[in-house]
Amino acid sequence: MEPKMFCNQCQETMRNEGCTFNKGVCGKANSTANLQDVLLGVLRGIAYRFTAGDSDQNSRSEIDEFVTKALFSTITNVNFSDDFFIENIKTGLELRDQIKIKSETAPLEATWSPKNDSEILQAAAEKTFNLHLQKGNEDLISLKELLLFGIKGIAAYGDHALVLGQKNTEIFDFMYKSLEAISVEEEVPVLLNLVMEAGKVGVEVMALLDKANTKTYGHPEMTQVKIDTGNRPGILISGHDLKDFEELLEQSKDAGVDIYTHGEMLPANSYPFFKKYDHFYGNYGGSWWQQKTEFEKFNGPILMTTNCLVPPAKSYADRLFTTGNVGFDGIKHIVDRKPGSRKDFSEIIEMAKKTDPPAKIEEGTIWGGFARNQVMELADKVIAAVKEGAISKFVVMAGCDGRFKDRSYYTEIAEKLPEDTVILTAGCAKYRYNKLDLGDIGGIPRVLDAGQCNDSYSLAYIALQLKDAFGLDDINDLPISYDIAWYEQKAVLVLLALLHLGVKGIRLGPTLPAFLSPAVVKVLVDKFEIKPIGDVAQDVAAIMNE
Repeated sequence: MEPKMFCNQCQETMRNEGCTFNKGVCGKANSTANLQDVLLGVLRGIAYRFTAGDSDQNSRSEIDEFVTKALFSTITNVNFSDDFFIENIKTGLELRDQIKIKSETAPLEATWSPKNDSEILQAAAEKTFNLHLQKGNEDLISLKELLLFGIKGIAAYGDHALVLGQKNTEIFDFMYKSLEAISVEEEVPVLLNLVMEAGKVGVEVMALLDKANTKTYGHPEMTQVKIDTGNRPGILISGHDLKDFEELLEQSKDAGVDIYTHGEMLPANSYPFFKKYDHFYGNYGGSWWQQKTEFEKFNGPILMTTNCLVPPAKSYADRLFTTGNVGFDGIKHIVDRKPGSRKDFSEIIEMAKKTDPPAKIEEGTIWGGFARNQVMELADKVIAAVKEGAISKFVVMAGCDGRFKDRSYYTEIAEKLPEDTVILTAGCAKYRYNKLDLGDIGGIPRVLDAGQCNDSYSLAYIALQLKDAFGLDDINDLPISYDIAWYEQKAVLVLLALLHLGVKGIRLGPTLPAFLSPAVVKVLVDKFEIKPIGDVAQDVAAIMNE
């Protein structure tokens, strides 16, 4: 039976094989999934013409920005609107056709020209550009999917950096080279090399975003973040976009409302720039997948700035707003800022004034702000604790959270690790254990939260600095183990970045990616010793002996 869609890009994909029915596990309709495939085909066509044809360098910035944002829009839980993807497909075709094509043997992606929306929808329904359903070598297809999902992560972090005025043309060049290769390359070794290069570019783009964030908002500092509620109406902001957060704080500072972060916006509490706003109250709730419960209880309006949206419940849909790449049919969307101006959040602010304060769902504080600069300020203390035996092991438990019950593994690991271990984390995976009472080691909290998923760069930087401080030649000689949780494509890039840095022995879970063929898995196991997570007690014992 012909599948109505095929999507295998996230960890929760059905049966760890692929979503094939009317709707994906994420809530994405089959029509939306298929239109995303068409848009990705158009992007490959742009890349082919850009690298093989005569491109107008005057339009380079426009192409860079469009391809980056379009790739980002296809990441899991970003945009659920068919109309959005149809419009982007048409815009992409216009940009593609501005680039003259040289080759008479160009792939379909570079020449396909639908006459109207009906032909776009027909190509979507026929899954014309779905990589996985193409005939051919399964290892070749697996590597193409792995490369595609890696550059989606590059695009996401590159887009965040663009918003803050930071750009590296070589990063975009790599995206074009990779997109072209996905269309035309038929050699497994070439694709494998590109996958490894994606890890290198991943480190570079995360460093670029780190520069953009810290140059604009200062270096995160260790902070006790409030997780209770005040008695004034509030606005809840979720996602990752710090520029949106800045503009919302500035526009609401005299409105008599409080601002709360949610999900991956939690790390904003640790940036010095944002602490000057008295109405910035703290963090509300936890991970992205809990939003249906938490958004309902918040009572005030909610702003989704990037990915992590789930199809909203009716109970709060009328006070949910999206912006940037995020979209959902029937939900109000705040349009992008124009050059030299800011987004207009006045409707959200006015709505907030008329709502009840958030319902209290927890109380107390949690630690945050342990990005690279802050940890390096504590380096002497950390190194001394290791040398004295007070710290026996660092365990990197970064990555994503998710809905499935087997993710309780990460909570149990945190609870069962010996009291002389320190957990290094970034991304929403931390919500599985960052509110546990795990204590500290000589004043150093046992959970050091570096920030958002892109702040995994901080964890890599810290590891490299510790390697030098201990006079080691190999990063794998450090007392560090890696127990990584993944959900979507930015986590795929983080994994590739760690592999580029030479990290071996990573445990990856809750499952290995469905898009990896057995032969590709074997390469990762043989070369990098990647392994699946297992029994909690056995994994803790193995971690302590590594």
